[in-house]
Amino acid sequence: QVQLEESGGGLVQAGGSLRLSCAASGRIFTINAMTWYRQAPGKQRELVAGISSGGSTNYADSVKGRFTISRDNARNTMYLEMNSLKPEDTAVYYCNADIHTSGDYVRSAYWGQGTQVTVSS
Repeated sequence: QVQLEESGGGLVQAGGSLRLSCAASGRIFTINAMTWYRQAPGKQRELVAGISSGGSTNYADSVKGRFTISRDNARNTMYLEMNSLKPEDTAVYYCNADIHTSGDYVRSAYWGQGTQVTVSS
């Protein structure tokens, strides 16, 4: 009924940049908060950055000043601009969205399948 699809991951050298996208599709009535998480091998999934429907943002301390989250409500898409990447940013990045579906107005959290980001030193 609702799908989230991430794109934009890849391999980059330390100091480089990547831009991730998360596109939502399906029976969407409204998208509330959207969030990026990441999970490195052997570690728990952690919040990277979040953005409300009104555009308020929050970031993990480890990415403040380097990453920028944004969204295009008309396109149901969220972005994560990642600059000055470090090897410790290597992880699978997942998007999460809090969505009311159309028709039944049920509110649920949805996850994308993840996109790999690898930063070489």
